[in-house]
Amino acid sequence: MKIIPAIDILDGDCVQLIGGKLGTQEYYGDPVEIALEFRNMGAEILHIIDLDAALGTGENIKTVLRICRSVKLPIHFGGGIRDYDRARYLLNAGIDRIILGTLAVSDYRADFATIKKLGEEFGPERLMVALDSKKGNIVVRGWQEKTELKAVEFAKDLQGLVFGVLYTDVDVEGRMEGINLEKISEIVRATELPVIISGGISSNSDLQKIKETGAWGVVLGKALYEGKIDFKDALNLGQGF
Repeated sequence: MKIIPAIDILDGDCVQLIGGKLGTQEYYGDPVEIALEFRNMGAEILHIIDLDAALGTGENIKTVLRICRSVKLPIHFGGGIRDYDRARYLLNAGIDRIILGTLAVSDYRADFATIKKLGEEFGPERLMVALDSKKGNIVVRGWQEKTELKAVEFAKDLQGLVFGVLYTDVDVEGRMEGINLEKISEIVRATELPVIISGGISSNSDLQKIKETGAWGVVLGKALYEGKIDFKDALNLGQGF
């Protein structure tokens, strides 16, 4: 199981929010320096979210591209990718894999025409879809808008179109109070695609339980920054030692 550190960027700083809500953020420093620290500790992939772009208040793409050039690791990037041109720009700029949330939900109603077009041009392996879930329903636009789409059903419809899915349980995100294992297991069972889990992970016990579901990877954020989980210990657990 892959252990993937999260770097969420707000106004140029690395932050962590609780439940995606502005005003709850804690600041952790320069995103580029933090990315280099994770690389030096053995990270194989970085998960980077541009919160300003996700919330429609700006963007941090220059910082993201600096991270790409500095760490030379695969990057999973999301935040504000709401049309074909933006997705294409990022993929051509050197982002290894983009995470589509709001765009994917909009595209669902058009038989995933945009995702299919991007897949034909760049390959499905460079695309992921974010299943950001509140009470089982997909939320979009920086988690501010709830839809009628069920995360489990949406996951089933993505087979063959993308590399995998990122499932975030927004109800527990950033709270460090543990995971909803039943929901995680449900998502993993729903699709043959690789599933990456995010939200609420706060202990090695949580990691072990997620690993046993068959999830491909986990994204760790606040638990790393607050010292609840040691990154090297998590890497060892993910590798099965």
